[in-house]
This record gives sequence, C-alpha cells and structure tokens, in this order.
Amino acid sequence: MNELNELRRTLLKGGCAAGIVAFAASAGLLVPGRALAAEWNKSAFEARNVADALKGLGASGVADSKDILIKASDIAENGAVIPVEVTSQIAGTQSIAILADKNPLPLLAVFEFVDGAQGYVSTRIKMGQTSNVRAVVKAEGKYYSAAKEIKVTIGGCGG
Repeated sequence: MNELNELRRTLLKGGCAAGIVAFAASAGLLVPGRALAAEWNKSAFEARNVADALKGLGASGVADSKDILIKASDIAENGAVIPVEVTSQIAGTQSIAILADKNPLPLLAVFEFVDGAQGYVSTRIKMGQTSNVRAVVKAEGKYYSAAKEIKVTIGGCGG
C-alpha cells in the first residue's frame, strides 16, 4: 500500500508541474531564450571613441543630468575589476549604457529596462587607465549623461 501512495504522489507532482508549464506556455509566460536575448549592437560596441559609441547607440543631443548617480571608488587599485553602480532617477528609464572614455573600446555595457523597472544596475568593469566613467540613460526617447572620474593605479585592459 505504501508503494501505491508513493506512485500516486509522484504522478500528482509530475502532473501538477506539467499542468503549470502547460498553463504558463498557453498564457504566453514562457518565451524561448532566443526571443529574450538582446540584439548585438556591433557598431556601438566596436566603436573606438565615445562619440562613435554614442552614435552607434543612437544617442544624439545627450544632456547632462544630476538625476543619474554613479557609485564607484575614486581610486581603483586594479583596473581589471572595478565595481560600479548606476542609478537613474529619471522617470521612464529605458536603458543605461556604461562607457569608459579612455578604454580602447569605450562602450562596456548596455542594460535595457521594461516599463516600470527601477533604473538601477550593479556590475564590474575593466579600465586600462584613469578616465571618466560615463553613464548614458535613455528615457522616453531622450538621452541623459553623468560622469565620474576613476583613477586607475594598475590597468586592467591588457595591451
């Protein structure tokens, strides 16, 4: 009798899981991984200077903003691993891009946000030398920017 109860529990657990997956799929809650991956913006990420990277992002008329906060150490002992946090207090933030002005390839990352998501990212970047780290925020089709200088004692970009 005990074996029968175990078999019944196993079938119920499996059936419930299959039912949940079937419901989620029919409700459109499960999307194939390819659909969730962002497109590669080759021109922006392969740009050799900040102006070309911004052009690749479609960022024109970038305005300085005090509503973008960049949290990072003033001095990085090792340029290979620099923790950086960016918070956008701009309503309707759609994306945050992080650039290092003097890196060989300045565009380091782009983060996209869905409606209502908090404009906040925390990541680690590499820098080859002392430079401004720039956060560029897209909100409601407009672009805003803030920068913070980080002094690098040992570069992390190789070379």
